[in-house]
Amino acid sequence: MKTFVAIDLGASSGRVITGTVADGKLKSTGEITRFPNGPICVPGTEKNNLFWPLLQVWEHICASLKNLRGTSIESIGVDTWAVDYVLLGAEGGLISPPFSYRDSRTHGVPETVYSRYSATDIYTHNGLQNIDINTIFQLLAAAHSRDYRPVVEQAESLLLLPDLVNYWLTGKKYAEITNASSTGFVNPRTRSWSPEMTGIYEEISGIDISAKLPELIEPGTRIGAVRPEICDLRTQNGESTPVVAVGSHDTASAVAAVPASEHKNFAFISCGTWSLAGLELEAPILSEESQQANFTNELGVDGTTRYLKNIMGMWIFNGCVAQWKEIDPSLSIAQVVSLAASAPSLRTVIDVNNPIFATPGDMIARIDSLAEASGQPRPRDIGEYARCITDSLALAHAQTIEQAAHLAQMDIDVVHIVGGGSQNKLLCQLTADACGLPVVAGPTEATALGNLLLQARTAGSISDSLTSLREVVRASTELTSYTPQNNQSVWQEARRRIF
Repeated sequence: MKTFVAIDLGASSGRVITGTVADGKLKSTGEITRFPNGPICVPGTEKNNLFWPLLQVWEHICASLKNLRGTSIESIGVDTWAVDYVLLGAEGGLISPPFSYRDSRTHGVPETVYSRYSATDIYTHNGLQNIDINTIFQLLAAAHSRDYRPVVEQAESLLLLPDLVNYWLTGKKYAEITNASSTGFVNPRTRSWSPEMTGIYEEISGIDISAKLPELIEPGTRIGAVRPEICDLRTQNGESTPVVAVGSHDTASAVAAVPASEHKNFAFISCGTWSLAGLELEAPILSEESQQANFTNELGVDGTTRYLKNIMGMWIFNGCVAQWKEIDPSLSIAQVVSLAASAPSLRTVIDVNNPIFATPGDMIARIDSLAEASGQPRPRDIGEYARCITDSLALAHAQTIEQAAHLAQMDIDVVHIVGGGSQNKLLCQLTADACGLPVVAGPTEATALGNLLLQARTAGSISDSLTSLREVVRASTELTSYTPQNNQSVWQEARRRIF
């Protein structure tokens, strides 16, 4: 059996995982290490900024790989969250730490762009949801900063975070397409850099960003061998272990691991800190109606398009849990979910995508303010707050999937929930109820699983199709099904309160 390594970096934690594939199944997985991650507030800049502790993350990766010496490793794949970037100097060194997308420096930047250029025209060039964390808006904020404009001007190259890890491992600079498509600089029709979008950036900022963007590659591309000074890893054949491009946008790998049947039209929800809800399509939808509905066209594996919306996900829930644990450190997430299950249904619902929730802070007070502003009762205890969040997230899932199906002119048979949120039985059941569709939950570790299986497919251990890959997922994973139970009219009335 061949062993593969997934470096799976999330916004709150990272892990290095091994997996072996044989006989049409993922035979075993092993977590080499798991470590915390999260943005760090750094004072002393133009205003307090949030940066990622990238060097600490890299230290964990190197230590994990060194623990694998003596084991035959067929390949390594890297995935992370999207949009965040680093700038490298002429000799390839970091010239600025990476900002976190949670930083407030991009507030108001999209409005500046759309005051000069038609939102519809921009959408035809990059197909992206209007959200101020997109890389293009981050880079415009940097270009208008006295501290960071010189950094952008002097940079020789720009890499997104998974591409940076690949570069540090191999010495090769590339931009993997699934993550690059979140920057705002990629044309989703041609799957190439958009001269129109790099031109718009240059017109606004006065900086030629196109010269700093590396060559685009697709998942399945062999990038290069792990540099021996990092770790001397070998394949079964004794060759230096290669790094393989996977769906380096974590959602791209997660969607590749959705255990869907080829005979059913499915919607997906990759549920964690964010809920990424939408459809897998053969081509992007770049209509004015799609732009006004604020859907994004991110590129997926095998020429697919992930047609989706970013929903705030478990971010609000986790923020509230952190506040409650300050009072009661013994409180567990399982206890909170149990309290939510016993609380009244749909008593108070909110728009989880309200910008008020975008940054860290007092989530409970923000829920109270939205409840009061909409004339609804404030939640009274932990169970009611947790139920409010869970009901509201299920409503957002349903609203998004219904819109996506309408815009794609597709009838949906089933909703697949993957990622950490698939373990939340209440959320899965409420999503089935709100959507009026069956829900299949799992796998929990969809991103790491998709990462490993895309590597296995590249190595020839799995047939070369998404269908075959998903058959392996179904054969290797325990799935849970949920049937809608509640009256749809009740959920429709609740949706009218917030949408």
